[in-house]
Amino acid sequence: MPPVDSIVEYAAYIEGEKTRAAGIVESLELVRRHNRITEGAKAFVWVGLHEPAAPEVEWLAEVFGLHPLAVEDAVKAHQRPKVERYGDSMFMVLKTIAYLDSAEPAGEIIATGEIMIFLGPDFVVTVRHGEHCPLTEVRERIEDGPDLLARGPAGVLHAIADHVVDRYLQVADLMQLELEDVEATVFADVSSRDINRIYQLKREMLDLKRAVTPLQAPLAALPQRRVIPSDMREYFRDVGDHLARVCEQVESSNELCSSILQAALARSNALANEDMRKISSWVAILAVPTMIAGIYGMNFDFMPETRQVWGYPAVLAVMVTVCVLLHRGFRRNGWL
Repeated sequence: MPPVDSIVEYAAYIEGEKTRAAGIVESLELVRRHNRITEGAKAFVWVGLHEPAAPEVEWLAEVFGLHPLAVEDAVKAHQRPKVERYGDSMFMVLKTIAYLDSAEPAGEIIATGEIMIFLGPDFVVTVRHGEHCPLTEVRERIEDGPDLLARGPAGVLHAIADHVVDRYLQVADLMQLELEDVEATVFADVSSRDINRIYQLKREMLDLKRAVTPLQAPLAALPQRRVIPSDMREYFRDVGDHLARVCEQVESSNELCSSILQAALARSNALANEDMRKISSWVAILAVPTMIAGIYGMNFDFMPETRQVWGYPAVLAVMVTVCVLLHRGFRRNGWL
């Protein structure tokens, strides 16, 4: 069945101009007719889908000649970033990320999604999973630049990859700021001693690392693919350089997050030990009057000083003196 609910946009791009035919099949026929009669033409069709059903993708597979294995991956989603070649076409999976800036302490910070790209000599089919990272901005930028449209399907692939990697940079920078803020909180004079937020950041950093790092090898090998024209290879190398910078930043941020978590645990233990020292000190101080009062509260007839006039003031003086000395000793040792 043709895609109805899941289709976001489709159009044919011929000689730097956007052409909208009656349907996807008609757009593809128009492009292929133009490429046959025009030497060196790079007209193509771009179809964008959002979370399509299996029958819709299978219908597109018949129209564009997509490989069944790639179609299965596009429907199921939750794929690892990769680049695979099937005959004259190529299938690429990109992980997308978005910074949510959740107001809840335990809320998610990073949301992930996927973009599957089918690339052929005269077509681009994008299948997006997730609500964030739409490709409308990419499509508008390409349509506004005839030189970008002249690059053909490979130009669309580069624009999408560059857009996704730029999102990686933005999220990595925001996560770095979040880590710096948490680090300042951990080492503040008054610490909340709540490691839930730090653990949440650690988990989000691992999700970010799993989304970014696996793409490095496929993207580095992409310029050597035969489906990528020689004049586009430098552009993909530039995207690969940006991705390498993101991976380095994510790795360093992940290590920093681990260090912050360890420091928070150590500080929490130190503060707990300090509280225990204070409690033990006051218990020791209060044990003196408790012990003396307990001894003289046994009500024996023959006890020293019980019949003396100065007995009661003397016992009180001993209690106060010992308690003061203990308090000064604990203060001197840093326990109070």
